[in-house]
Amino acid sequence: MKYKCILFDLDHTLWDFETNSSLTLAELYETHQLQNRGVNQFADFKKVFSSINTDLWNRYDAGLINRDEIRFHRFKNILAHFNIVDEKLSMTLSDEYVMQSPKKSALMPNAIESLEYLAARYHMTIVTNGFEEIQGTKLASSGITHYFKSVVTSARAGYKKPAREIFDFALAESGFKHHEAVMIGDNLQTDIGGARNANVDTIYFNPDRLIHSEIVTHEIHDLKQLIEIL
Repeated sequence: MKYKCILFDLDHTLWDFETNSSLTLAELYETHQLQNRGVNQFADFKKVFSSINTDLWNRYDAGLINRDEIRFHRFKNILAHFNIVDEKLSMTLSDEYVMQSPKKSALMPNAIESLEYLAARYHMTIVTNGFEEIQGTKLASSGITHYFKSVVTSARAGYKKPAREIFDFALAESGFKHHEAVMIGDNLQTDIGGARNANVDTIYFNPDRLIHSEIVTHEIHDLKQLIEIL
């Protein structure tokens, strides 16, 4: 085997963020009767959340904002889109989203089958920019904690992907050299670009078959393809 260590991104790669987030948003929409507050359609609420959340996370990954900006402004900005000014409601939605979403258990298709195969053959580590206290809940809720030897968050490493230092940290902790590892992730900037910065091979998980011009070692559209590659 060329590799001895696999570095895995979590959100959108193993943990099905879109499904789990949608389930949580639907609960919040109904619980707080947002349809009576001017958010007439759940589909609109979900669409605006996706746009604002993606923008905030892109800015966080780029080092332009800190984590508090996401937590304290995400739902404030969403409500503002619907001309709702309610600081208490925005904070309640924020707190409940952060509490409930990580407890959802949906995984990407064929995640368990692939992890079963890989865990028997490789040392596996999660490398994530997600918040420290939340990622462990996601792993436990989806039943995949036992597949991984360690979880390296940006908070624990002191650096966020795509900085090479978070990859250096993960490999030093596990005792592997960079050429012995491969990074699997869905984000071309943080996962693929970051691993490339650290001289670590990459497997780009691209289920939507997005067109791109980035240099990747391998590209897959289904996690079960990992069994063929590794």
